[in-house]
Amino acid sequence: MFVLLLILIVVLFALGFLHPLWWVAAAVMVFGATRYGRDRGGGWIRGDGSDFGEYRDYEKRRDSQDRWDRRYSRQYRARWRREDRRDREHRG
Repeated sequence: MFVLLLILIVVLFALGFLHPLWWVAAAVMVFGATRYGRDRGGGWIRGDGSDFGEYRDYEKRRDSQDRWDRRYSRQYRARWRREDRRDREHRG
């Protein structure tokens, strides 16, 4: 897909020497390919080599770590230790 679009843009640019309207068409295609495309991260220029997917993975890991930290923070560990101590005292 990328190669075909690149060839089409080069052909349109070359045809621009015959009539300048072709240069406009090539410019519109380059703009469209770079501006609009897959995901929110850009078109085929960024495509699969984009860091956008890696950033999403980073966001998921960061959010998961935040949830873990909130769930198992010091105050909760202290509360669990107190509860465990009470349970041991009641049992024995």
